[in-house]
Amino acid sequence: MTTKRAPFIVVEGLDRSGKTTQTSLLQARLEKENVPNRLLKFPDRTTTIGKMIDSYLKSTSELDDHVIHLLFSANRWELASTIENLLNEGVTVIADRYAFSGIAFSASKVEASDATVPKLPFEWCRAPDIGLPAPDAVLFLDIAPEQARLRGGYGDERYEKEEMQARVRQAFKRIGEEAEEGTLWVVVDAGSERDVVAEEMWGSVEALVQRGLTAPVGRLWKDRVL
Repeated sequence: MTTKRAPFIVVEGLDRSGKTTQTSLLQARLEKENVPNRLLKFPDRTTTIGKMIDSYLKSTSELDDHVIHLLFSANRWELASTIENLLNEGVTVIADRYAFSGIAFSASKVEASDATVPKLPFEWCRAPDIGLPAPDAVLFLDIAPEQARLRGGYGDERYEKEEMQARVRQAFKRIGEEAEEGTLWVVVDAGSERDVVAEEMWGSVEALVQRGLTAPVGRLWKDRVL
């Protein structure tokens, strides 16, 4: 008999795209369907590394751009073995943000003197996450930055600036176009009604969740290892 494992589902999106709400609704749907599951949120702000990240995001501390990027990556690596073990035990894992956010946000930072010059090269930003467990599906909640700005709480954290979000959106587009073979990348219109978005997300992963997978857990960008 072939052993099956559970899928790894990542929910990504711009700030204020409704990502946290939709992730919770997806988990509730899994519960309704009696699917064993675990929800992870990145950054995990409860760990020692996560607390440093939280302070930075709330602009109560300053860190070099290279340092904060590596801290975000380290925060994901803290849970890498946990993710793989859960999947192999038949527990569907949902992640609220993952490595793709790390790349998109860091690669979107620009020099103050010239907004066309990135502070950190795209490939440098990708490198620390090479080898992490690869998701089987990525649901990207897409919303125009000007639309997201109208939602409550916008601007509370460091990256919630419209021009920054526009660059992040383009970076996510590139990441989606370069998605790993075997990874389903779905762009969801986050500007739609909440229940419409929730149904589209569930429809995108329902078959994956119900049938399980026989292939081992993949690795992010394994073909880029030097």
